[in-house]
Amino acid sequence: MPTPHIIGWGHTPFGKLDQLDIEQMFRDAALPAMASAGLEPKDIDGIFVGTFNAGFVPQDFSASIAAVAIPAFRFTPAVRMENACATGSAAIWAALDALESGRMKRVLVVGFEKMNTLPNKEISAVLLKCSYVKEEGSEPGGFAGVFGKIAATYFERFGDQSDALAAISAKNHINGVRNPYAHMKRDLGFDFCRTVSDKNPFVAGPLKRSDCSLVSDGAAALVLSLEPVGNAQVSPVRWRSRTQVNDFLPLSRRDPTRFEGATRAWSEGLAAAQSQLSDLQFVETHDCFTIAELLEYEAMGLAPHGQGARVILDGVTRMEGRLPVNPSGGLKSRGHPIGATGVSQHVMAAMQLSGTAGDMQVPNARRGAVFNMGGAAVANYLSVLEAV
Repeated sequence: MPTPHIIGWGHTPFGKLDQLDIEQMFRDAALPAMASAGLEPKDIDGIFVGTFNAGFVPQDFSASIAAVAIPAFRFTPAVRMENACATGSAAIWAALDALESGRMKRVLVVGFEKMNTLPNKEISAVLLKCSYVKEEGSEPGGFAGVFGKIAATYFERFGDQSDALAAISAKNHINGVRNPYAHMKRDLGFDFCRTVSDKNPFVAGPLKRSDCSLVSDGAAALVLSLEPVGNAQVSPVRWRSRTQVNDFLPLSRRDPTRFEGATRAWSEGLAAAQSQLSDLQFVETHDCFTIAELLEYEAMGLAPHGQGARVILDGVTRMEGRLPVNPSGGLKSRGHPIGATGVSQHVMAAMQLSGTAGDMQVPNARRGAVFNMGGAAVANYLSVLEAV
């Protein structure tokens, strides 16, 4: 079977983009993606849109926005995918399925979200729809409350992990300073992230504000093809493997201190890619909260269960470490527009593997991985990617 390639990409800045409507965000990601691939709208066989929405904006039927934003797409098939915070990856997977079926040859994936349209309390209520509402829908603190409980349970079992969480936050913020697309390009430093203050209060359980990803607007886009094209402006990147593993939605049916679905995704994905962690030069992972990145260290096999703290405290995942994690700044610094996140992570990986990541560049990056999850490790997506 031919191997799908990423042949172009585009990315808006993430942040509070009050002046941009969703049509403009779509254009600002899609047009550069097609230009970098050396293609025009007429060359695109299908469009796959990822957006969560669930009340952030009045407009739904989001796939139809493609032709409104870019009229040349008037008769091009378009479909919208949603899978909580893994919505972007769900759109990519659907696009890859269309390519591998032979039904399409070149496709556009656009992930976007406009979240800063509601008061904070209402934003929290929208995000809680990514939890098991019957049991977790009234959680104080919204989705931060869900992860606050995960962190509290982990702390009870394995001791206070505040140093590790602060180190993860500080790492991702200093990385984000180098990312021109990041929502927060500010080096907060370990001391700020470790210390409770008026500017960094507790939000839920042991999680402080510095442990939580940002409410962001933004869009990202990929052009995918079964083979490279001759007039592309960027070097292509290809999949070695892609894996999706789902777990129970209710936390009550799982051990909240183990991301077992993520662990399976990493095990199966690396095996399918005929790779080991030592073959990777970087990972972009889903740090919606710092406790998530800590548990993902264990899921990917960097440390045994309960010992994830030593990974960051030993410097393994820093830019100068053995396996840099989130050289882009991750969700923590880059921002987390729900539908855009999975696509953005793949754009960041493609930039690394094509040697176009600028100040974010990991030296000699030839193979890397992207882990994107929906909910609290419910929908788990892993891509292992390599330079061509």
